Amino acid sequence: MPSPIHCILLIDDDPDDNFLHRMVIQDSGLCEQIKVSENGLLALHYLTDVTNPDYIRPDVILLDINMPGMNGFEFLGEYDKLPEAQKAKVVLMMLTTSLNPDDHKRAMSYGVVDSFKSKPLTRKLLEDVVNTHFQP
Repeated sequence: MPSPIHCILLIDDDPDDNFLHRMVIQDSGLCEQIKVSENGLLALHYLTDVTNPDYIRPDVILLDINMPGMNGFEFLGEYDKLPEAQKAKVVLMMLTTSLNPDDHKRAMSYGVVDSFKSKPLTRKLLEDVVNTHFQP
């Protein structure tokens, strides 16, 4: 049976978090492909370069807040400007260490953010995403 999630895009500058999150995703069997961008700017380049042979449209984006170059909030501002068809059916989750309620409120003020969760990614959290967004 195919995995319910075809591709997850991790947007995070922390190599340890990316390593752990890749392991959780791979071990879950819930996702076929994992792509990683180390900051918001690289993620935007990835998402807009659909002619790139390595491009796979993500079903889920896991976005950190604090990153160099372009942080998560700056990414959201630019992501929000993308064509609606490009954002359609993409589940975007802020996955962060921030406990600041203002960060939560700010993230949810963007219409494209589905949820705001604390790191690290767990199998349970991934299963919740599948049960909420990828059930027939």
